[in-house]
Amino acid sequence: MASSTSLENGHGKAQLDGKDVPGATVTIKDNATPSIRYGELRDIVIDDAVQKSIVRKLDTRLLPILSFMYLFNAIDRSNLGNAKTDSLLEDLNVTETQYSLTLVLFYVTFCGFDVPANMLLKRSTGKIMLPSIMVAWGSMTLLQCAAHNWAGLLTCRLFMGLFEAGFMAGVVYYLTTFYRRNELALRISLFYGSATIAGAFSGLIAYGVFQIQHTTVPGWKFLMIVEGGCTVLLATFAYWYLPADVKKCHWFSDVERLVAEDRMLRDSSTVVNEDFSFKNAAATVGNWIPVLVKSLGYSTVKTNLYTVAPYCVGTVVLLVLSFSSDHFRERGIHLTVAMLITLCGFIILAAVDVSNHQTVGYFACFLLTAGAFVPSCIFHAWHNNNHVSENGRATVTGFMVGAANSCGIVSSLSFKANTAPRYLTALISGAALQGFGIMLVLSLGTWYRWDNRRRDKAAGRTLRPEEVDTATLTGEYDDAGWRWTA
Repeated sequence: MASSTSLENGHGKAQLDGKDVPGATVTIKDNATPSIRYGELRDIVIDDAVQKSIVRKLDTRLLPILSFMYLFNAIDRSNLGNAKTDSLLEDLNVTETQYSLTLVLFYVTFCGFDVPANMLLKRSTGKIMLPSIMVAWGSMTLLQCAAHNWAGLLTCRLFMGLFEAGFMAGVVYYLTTFYRRNELALRISLFYGSATIAGAFSGLIAYGVFQIQHTTVPGWKFLMIVEGGCTVLLATFAYWYLPADVKKCHWFSDVERLVAEDRMLRDSSTVVNEDFSFKNAAATVGNWIPVLVKSLGYSTVKTNLYTVAPYCVGTVVLLVLSFSSDHFRERGIHLTVAMLITLCGFIILAAVDVSNHQTVGYFACFLLTAGAFVPSCIFHAWHNNNHVSENGRATVTGFMVGAANSCGIVSSLSFKANTAPRYLTALISGAALQGFGIMLVLSLGTWYRWDNRRRDKAAGRTLRPEEVDTATLTGEYDDAGWRWTA
């Protein structure tokens, strides 16, 4: 598709097929042909109004639906903890050991299919893949109401893990095809913030649903019906609403579609809408905050209510640190700060008998949520910032999300009934893993900065990561113009 520009002394208003684009101007560079052609947008400079319009539309029309979808992803995944505070175990004759095993086996399927799911998403687009798996896991949530024993519950959770696999990784990759690298951490945090809010909503929803008094249907079954039904309805809407990519984004004007693609070429990928190729891969808090709060000695009703505030604080901290990370274009130090906060929470819970010091224990829960949600956003922004191909991002994002979610297996095995109410084994292992993670993050960030200085010295000039034009890279990481985001 071609478009003309009305020129006046080398400058003019942007036009497409003879129609003015409000608020946009075009500057022709050098002796470039005065026209906008698909794939040749790099010959012009578009006014900031178009750029701001694109980001504003993405922020107000794409992010909200994805965040709402992930809200129900997190609610459905974590509702077993709320159901446990009702009469789930007693009604199904499930022991504490079987409950823990259910969580473990859920994460086996949940973690094992992230990479295949993301590869399939790269081929089928997020418009099709994301709502499809949402319908599938929502159906599994509803089917849990039909479970009469542990075998039925376990079967539903296994298939739920299978269908939920790839959603987080898929959305993170999906966002990288719409946003530039310095815009990514905040947007992932806004999206991921819905998961932190889910912890609060899950407690509120459970509190409300558990007020339903029925002679034959327990509250936890009503909980599954409400949450699973909403999930399926939202997925149906998403089929129609989500765009396949920036070129098919139905709320963009024609010029905005072209500029949106050029944005990704300049500061994201060497190729946009790259063909699929097979050749180019915080669970402790979510599962156990209700259990930890209940271990403080609160009733079932208060337990679900008291989980709300820590999740809300976690959401605020997540947004603040992610905004700061994008603003300063720095990842490693921000990650370290968040992980240190969580480490302090683990240490306090392990060192203090919270059953006798409820206020201190509850404060430690705030520390856990304040730091626990940040790494999932900034870390995924970090490794996506340091990939220049779409296939590489799709595969590695799937692998990284699967690896991160596998920590849910560790948490599920650590929080054993025979260690209640203090769960020292789980808390000590959590603190040790946090410390090890902090050392890894600091080491990686240090190496990135060292390698950038080495490249600057070889090139004879200082080049910041935001100054790298990814569309000009020919040797990818071996290119003299590449700089790591540290």
